[in-house]
Amino acid sequence: MAVFDILTYPDERLKQVSEPVAAFDQSLRDFIADLEQTRRTGPGAVGIAAPQVGQFIRVVIVDVSQMKKPVPNHGYLVLVNPEITEWEGYALGREGCLSVPDYTGNVIRAERVHLEACDPDGNPLTFDMEGFEARAVQHEMDHLDGLLFLDRLVSRRNDLFRRKVYKKS
Repeated sequence: MAVFDILTYPDERLKQVSEPVAAFDQSLRDFIADLEQTRRTGPGAVGIAAPQVGQFIRVVIVDVSQMKKPVPNHGYLVLVNPEITEWEGYALGREGCLSVPDYTGNVIRAERVHLEACDPDGNPLTFDMEGFEARAVQHEMDHLDGLLFLDRLVSRRNDLFRRKVYKKS
């Protein structure tokens, strides 16, 4: 397996919109394995999206199951062509990103989402998510549309913070 280099802000490629996956084949599964290996090397990374490694396809990985505070979640998820079809409520929360390693920021996200996607074999998946898992999925899905959490800050002056320490878990 390979570990990819992470694109970091202000790399213009991070603004690129990703294409839907059309072929659910071994090369996709191999890419997903390498993407997961890359996520695991990132300090404290609960998610990663294909565009962060320069592959502009609609694939994200999210796993909030290892968080210190147990929260409702679906465990390790590989989501291909994910789409949020419903959302409810709003909450402000702090986010960080492998592509913005020196900063965190306060971002408003939906508290609950209904998500439809495919697994790496093309089988349909549906999830109802809330809390931190919903936030993490929305964060990763933004990468598919060329957005970073920096684009969702209410105020760069009041909601952007220099990261003090980037610890490995």
